[in-house]
Amino acid sequence: MPARLKKKIPKTRLGRIIVGVLLCIGGILGFLPVVGFWMFPLGLFVLSVDFPTVRRFRRRMGIKIGRKWSEYKHKHAVDYKKRGLYKKRDE
Repeated sequence: MPARLKKKIPKTRLGRIIVGVLLCIGGILGFLPVVGFWMFPLGLFVLSVDFPTVRRFRRRMGIKIGRKWSEYKHKHAVDYKKRGLYKKRDE
């Protein structure tokens, strides 16, 4: 993972729970100007470190999204090949 994507989360369990819950609350209030809906999934991600139920939910969602993304890419790659728009990269 690139270094710019690695962010530090609190080392204590209580700190992670507080940050995760605050992010989720901020995500629910995403219609307000300062906070956004992006905060809710981030809060679930932070909470998944400590709670097995949230961790399982995150893993299931990751698998579903990965499968949908693979299907989407495959479908559109086939469409591009049919239309003659597909170009192979020179390696």
